[in-house]
Amino acid sequence: MSKINIEASMLLISTTWQDEPSFKMIPVTESCPYVECLFDPGSKTFVIISKTIKTSFHMMPKLDDMGDPSVLKTGKRPNGKVIREHRVSLDTFQEHYVADMEDAKAIIKIFAINEADFEYATIVDKPAIKAKTPSALIS
Repeated sequence: MSKINIEASMLLISTTWQDEPSFKMIPVTESCPYVECLFDPGSKTFVIISKTIKTSFHMMPKLDDMGDPSVLKTGKRPNGKVIREHRVSLDTFQEHYVADMEDAKAIIKIFAINEADFEYATIVDKPAIKAKTPSALIS
């Protein structure tokens, strides 16, 4: 079995996520397999957005002649929305959610060119302040 040669091709940068200190990784080479990676400190989830395209269905607002969302004439739907929607097939990037922080740290060590100089462990190891669900990360 041959080993895969993986190049460190991302840069760790500081950011905030829902008003909490966080970090993300951005690609620095064309050969990087990911669009971005980000860490949600609330749910303690490391999100990887790959360049792999998948087709999936999404509910999108129906637009009127002016390009604005079309409002329902019958009031609210059971889900509380007041705009008309329809199901659309869209090409989106594949997302991966890593909940195990040791796995996330291993991925960071492989792909981040500045892993040794960036203090991401203080953010990862900090206890979660408020719980959030990973599904709320990408909309």
